[in-house]
Amino acid sequence: MSTSTDNQYDPYQPPDSDRFREPAPEGYAPPSIGPADPILPAGEQAATIAAPAATEGRMALDGSTVWLSRLGEELVAWFKTLASAAVYATLIVTFGFQVARVEGQSMAPTLQDQDRLIVNKLAYRLGDPHVGDIVMLYYPLKPEKSFVKRIIAEEGDQVRIVDGRVYRNDVPLDDSFVPPEYRSHDDWGPRVIDEGYYFVMGDHRNNSSDSRHWGLVPKKYIIGKVQLRWWPMAHAHVF
Repeated sequence: MSTSTDNQYDPYQPPDSDRFREPAPEGYAPPSIGPADPILPAGEQAATIAAPAATEGRMALDGSTVWLSRLGEELVAWFKTLASAAVYATLIVTFGFQVARVEGQSMAPTLQDQDRLIVNKLAYRLGDPHVGDIVMLYYPLKPEKSFVKRIIAEEGDQVRIVDGRVYRNDVPLDDSFVPPEYRSHDDWGPRVIDEGYYFVMGDHRNNSSDSRHWGLVPKKYIIGKVQLRWWPMAHAHVF
């Protein structure tokens, strides 16, 4: 009788885990965790599973690129709009209309100090000034300054003033817009207005520096016609 216990069952020892495990059939592989694509090999399945995360990152990057591109296009469009507006404004001020401000009382009561005006510069590019027009002009003795006056006579007209009463071609000028307290009592002329020149006066006859003092105005010095008083708005008026 043998005394060795290497191959005998010992009821007091825990059973060997492989003792009761049946051997696996030949060619058997343990099942994989999660559903597997029966067509793709295991390596390609792992790449397929990882692809959605990369696609999501690329979509986020593409969205940011599109947004930045659109922002750049909007900024370029705004810049073009502002540049065009600046060019148009320059052209309008240079060749079309100009905003002006009255300083002083020489045109009262028609215009008051600090009134804001729109001057139509196209009017005299397309036509000539006329008697009665209120105009903006360069001061003949100092052209860097500008005045606002009323045209009293044009080339070829004879002008004379007697006791403040203005005669144009021996006909009294209708100056009913001049209040009695604004009339003057001076004498001037007679004189025939030279070709290409105009005789101008302020409506405030006894408080105006005009052609009676510094002479005739050449047409090239007339900037434009006063078209509108837009401020104060309560006294807005089209001339």
